[in-house]
Amino acid sequence: MKRLVVLLAMLVHAAGANAQWPAKPVRLICPYPGGPVDISSRVIAQQLQEALGQPVLVETKPGAGGVIAADYVAKSPGDGYTLLMGAIATHAINPALMPNLPYDPIRDFRHVALVVQVPNVLIVNSDLPAKNVGELIALAKSRPGKLDFGSGSTGSTGHLAGELFKQMTGTYMVHIPYKASAPAVLDLMSGRLHLIFDNLASSLPNIKAGKVRALAVTTAKRTNFLPQLPTLDESGLKGFNMTTWWGVMVPAKTPNEVVNRLSTEIVRALETPDIRERMLAMGSETPSVRTPEAFSAFIESEKALYAKLVKVSGAKPD
Repeated sequence: MKRLVVLLAMLVHAAGANAQWPAKPVRLICPYPGGPVDISSRVIAQQLQEALGQPVLVETKPGAGGVIAADYVAKSPGDGYTLLMGAIATHAINPALMPNLPYDPIRDFRHVALVVQVPNVLIVNSDLPAKNVGELIALAKSRPGKLDFGSGSTGSTGHLAGELFKQMTGTYMVHIPYKASAPAVLDLMSGRLHLIFDNLASSLPNIKAGKVRALAVTTAKRTNFLPQLPTLDESGLKGFNMTTWWGVMVPAKTPNEVVNRLSTEIVRALETPDIRERMLAMGSETPSVRTPEAFSAFIESEKALYAKLVKVSGAKPD
């Protein structure tokens, strides 16, 4: 009887603690300071702070391609006070790229809400004699090993998009990794590089200025930013669908009510005109995933896709 009373008391206490959440400041851990993931982390933190009535503080933990931040949150208490702005690298690419990853992207997390989905775009040097994807494929087949494509790093979405393109078209092109995508784009514009799969937000000004030629977007649907630009799927590469994305996650033992509350507030924030405008400025389309369950399924599918691409490409961490 005494043990039953103690157990009931513990359950009542836990229920009371969950009902009071949040009773203190919440931290949102960002793996990538200074860029779009950081910016959107602060936008979401501000909205959550207003909705939850407690400070939501963004804390950056850079390093190891996002591994340090993700591992820190994975090993944090599941009490709703430590969140992660996880991304395609931390939860889809790194598991394939790093065999000794110190966390499991599925088992060690609850996946709360997808925040940003940014299309990538296939762009070529303006002087390259390829006006569309079909012509690019024909050119690559006529010059095996003579065309090169750049990316911000080995194992990045730009690199793996190029590897998927090669796999689906039966072409052979040389991958040239850079330390970041900006110098790769500069070499593309100068003619020292033939093509690149770049983040649409960063490449859009150069496309509109005519400094590079856009051939297609990598998403399943056309982008509202360049509605006249076809998808790779429309261009003959059936099923080609790759995006850059990031979203909020929490440790695996976080209670359902906390996960659902966070998801509701984040989705509500993303639907407000002000936040939508700020996300559009970063090149983000409206996320296609709207629930924690759908976000988890999305990550599972992304993890499987990049496991296959990393294996085929032989990519290793820089």
